[in-house]
Amino acid sequence: MTFLIQTETYLQDEIAPQAMQIDQSAESLFQALHQLGHRKWLGLRVPQEWGGHDLDELTFRQFQEQVSRYSGALAFLQTQHQSAAALIARSPNTALKEKYLPYLSSGKVLIGIGFSHLRRQNPPPVQAVPTESGYEITGEVPWVTGQGCFQHFILGAQLADGRAIFGLVPLATVSQPAAGLIGCSPPLSLASMGSTRTVKVRLNRWQLPQEAVVVIRPPGWIHTNDQKNSLHHSFFALGCAQAGLDILASGKRPDFVHSTRQALDRELQSCRQAIYQEQQSPELALPKRLGLRAWAIELANRCAHAAVISGRGGANLLDHPAQRVYREALAFSVFGQTTDVMEASLARLKAGER
Repeated sequence: MTFLIQTETYLQDEIAPQAMQIDQSAESLFQALHQLGHRKWLGLRVPQEWGGHDLDELTFRQFQEQVSRYSGALAFLQTQHQSAAALIARSPNTALKEKYLPYLSSGKVLIGIGFSHLRRQNPPPVQAVPTESGYEITGEVPWVTGQGCFQHFILGAQLADGRAIFGLVPLATVSQPAAGLIGCSPPLSLASMGSTRTVKVRLNRWQLPQEAVVVIRPPGWIHTNDQKNSLHHSFFALGCAQAGLDILASGKRPDFVHSTRQALDRELQSCRQAIYQEQQSPELALPKRLGLRAWAIELANRCAHAAVISGRGGANLLDHPAQRVYREALAFSVFGQTTDVMEASLARLKAGER
């Protein structure tokens, strides 16, 4: 609890006042990420022996919700690194762990991820072929966040037998003497969180040495993992919903705005309680979890929309707080989306559930 009090105070005092700059400036965003590193908050699921916090699952999800409340772009960027750090911490590759883990919590080394494309098949977007010294990787990774900030990213590629290999590669345009090439596109024109500098990465016969392999997963691993982690992205939506309500609570407002905020806040508390309870349940009730995820997504959008409406015409300005939160709600609607999440979200909208 002391940790969460510290992070909440820091986010309120240091991140909230510059949320707009962080949203629109990659330099400001990257600086904010480095500030988290200065506090050793970038390896929250890394064991303490490697300089991390080794947070329990509940506290980590609460932290993710906190960051999302004050800056969606920072929440998006830092979670890429947190995920990479956790993967390396669980890796059987001892040499890789010794090389990188001591520097991840402080942000001295920053690493992203790029493996959501493993959900796609026929043919796999990124393929790996075994070689004498490792693997040869060819294909295009459609989404990699943090170009210009992260030095490396963990790439996911599929082997012919259906297994997935995860390896550490540079997040830069670079070539190898043996004709291997990595090329980064210009930053994608995102409607939300453009400051994260998300790019496409093309690999052509990139030679991934065995010592850069993080882990190899069995066929179908990502789909099993998606089901297991179906609630994880809900915490970003909860933080975004709270951000919308924060705007409704600011300044002098008519009584009907306050009553709207109070009604939405009651629903948010119910949604939050249900999600945290389910997250701690040992049983995997997938339909229930998908329904809760869809509720959080829809609620984030309604809270953000309420903030826009209460902001009148000014909320259409790019630098209006409600406009930023509204766009963040859009991003969190599709963040970590699977077909099951899409179906649950659309079913909720179609049914008009409340």
